[in-house]
Amino acid sequence: MNKSNILGIVLIFLLIGLYSWWNYKPLTEEEKLAQEQRRDSIMRVQLRADSIRLVQAMQQELLELNNQEKLADLPDEKVEERNKLLTDKFGAFANSALGEEEFYTVETEKLKLTFTNLGGKLYSVQLKEFQTYDSLPLILFEGKSNHFGISFFSNNRLIETEKLFFTASENNTEIIVTDESGYHFDFKVYPLINDSVDKSKYIEYSYYIPYNDYMIDVSLNMVGMGNTVSSHHGLVDLLWSVDMRQQEKSKENRLNGTNIYYKFTGDKDVNNITENKDGNKKLPVKTQWVSFKQQFFTSSLIAKNGDAFMSGEVTSEVNKIKSDNIPRYNKTMKADMVIPYSGEASESFDMSMYFGPNKFKELKKYDIQLEDQINLGNFFLVRWINRYGVLTVFNFLEQFNWNYGLIILILTLMLKLILFPITYKSYMNGAKMRAIKPELDVLNAKYPSQDDAMKKQQETMAVYKKFGINPMSGCLPQLLQFPILIAMFRFFPVSFELRQQSFLWATDLSSYDSILDLPFNIPFYGNHVSLFTLLMTVSTIIYTRINNKTMGQTNQPGVKFMLYLMPIMFLGIFNSYPAALSYYYLLTNLITFAQMYIIGKVVSQEKLRDKMLLKAAATKANPKKGKSKWQQKLEEMQKMQQAQARENAKRKK
Repeated sequence: MNKSNILGIVLIFLLIGLYSWWNYKPLTEEEKLAQEQRRDSIMRVQLRADSIRLVQAMQQELLELNNQEKLADLPDEKVEERNKLLTDKFGAFANSALGEEEFYTVETEKLKLTFTNLGGKLYSVQLKEFQTYDSLPLILFEGKSNHFGISFFSNNRLIETEKLFFTASENNTEIIVTDESGYHFDFKVYPLINDSVDKSKYIEYSYYIPYNDYMIDVSLNMVGMGNTVSSHHGLVDLLWSVDMRQQEKSKENRLNGTNIYYKFTGDKDVNNITENKDGNKKLPVKTQWVSFKQQFFTSSLIAKNGDAFMSGEVTSEVNKIKSDNIPRYNKTMKADMVIPYSGEASESFDMSMYFGPNKFKELKKYDIQLEDQINLGNFFLVRWINRYGVLTVFNFLEQFNWNYGLIILILTLMLKLILFPITYKSYMNGAKMRAIKPELDVLNAKYPSQDDAMKKQQETMAVYKKFGINPMSGCLPQLLQFPILIAMFRFFPVSFELRQQSFLWATDLSSYDSILDLPFNIPFYGNHVSLFTLLMTVSTIIYTRINNKTMGQTNQPGVKFMLYLMPIMFLGIFNSYPAALSYYYLLTNLITFAQMYIIGKVVSQEKLRDKMLLKAAATKANPKKGKSKWQQKLEEMQKMQQAQARENAKRKK
């Protein structure tokens, strides 16, 4: 290593050091306090988790004896033994450990909710306005596939409210909500204080169900629990888990699958577990909401009224054992959230639960970024095109109650009209390339050998310069169209509006349009034939062939093979994608054919060549005036190449 290398390394490290020093900002007192609070929160959560694991290990040997169902079956003569076992396990809540499960149905315009007194929780949720792909009632969850409740320490016992029988505030087991003021429904569990029930002390789940909304309110109220519920760590755990049911024809959509989303309090971004994979994520800071998102429907748990979950952990997994036992099983979603608790005389934690469609306008009205679960594109430009352009036009056209196939056609025509100047420029560039084809053919014949590639390139650039052609101008129009192509690729798979909307032979534009179900599975293709995808592939191959001719594309075998291979790959990729996406790309190709045909009729190839020859003659007569920036760059490149060629020749000698 010479002195220059050493000096270079020293300078690099010096620059890195200066850059770090320049960008260093000392923490403010508020930021230091926030960091300390975060560390304390994480430490408290960890201590609590360690305590829970310790108690669970101690109780493992007593699980068989303390099984609630077995205790309920003990004969009357063993009532004392039963009471002792209940007290050992549930302590002050032993009186609520046994009971008979009762169900209460609350029905609104949009929801049919079933509650159970066992745990005072939601037992099932049905969305009344929608059906599954096979015309069954759309039930988000039902029965024991849903878990919801808090866990806490009481006299060194780990108590889970989901195992306790609550007292309902309503005797009527079937309630129809018709009043616009909504409906309040409460469940309370009372502890034993000195061997007697004190109804001034309780844990309560209070529900408010609005008349016409997908969002319900849930309040966790703990009154007089200071001596019963331990506040040692200042926390209680809220566990919510759901075995998600398959609602759509495609069990797992690669662009819009079942996943967990969450948003930290004060954060601008919405996060999620890796799409379409099992995963686990620690949430070490305050969290505003957690969502169990499916392709077109979402179940969300939201902290409200300034409250926040102190921290948490979310898990998404596919359990093969459950898939065999639970009909229509898709995935299991879990959220273990931490709620603050200080043991005051009366404490409340306010939440909301959203059960509804992943419709952008519907989610946006709550103003907590629930709509960001809808993946309109990861790249900001694609996301903006979809959010402020495509979605706005799409929602506007919906108002006319047209068939969605017609809406997509009009949307495509509008986009192609906007892009027409780019299409025209691209076509004209190809026409100019065809106009100078005789000159390029002469060069190809003059320099057939690869050894003369440098001379051939120099003379080719001279031809471009002569006729005032920028060979790179054909790339720019394609680059400008690319974000829109990607935007539509993201838009159609997440568009709730297309769900179960039929068009021509497609019964559901949000899913694949199978015209033939195969008795076997073809790798990288599937077990069905989607006609829109097939038509799109054929049209793309035709477009590629026409484009090669009209745009003066290369005749190199490797390049031509790749151009024709891509449509075949799309046939496999798009076969299981929404029919609307393939239909859009098919329309794009057909409209492009029409545009190219019309432009070809208007633009005369002979007149264009004559015009280019006149321009070339004028440029030759007045070279300074005729030079463009691109031509100047071509000249610079030629000079550099010539200099490099001379240098190489000297080295060979």
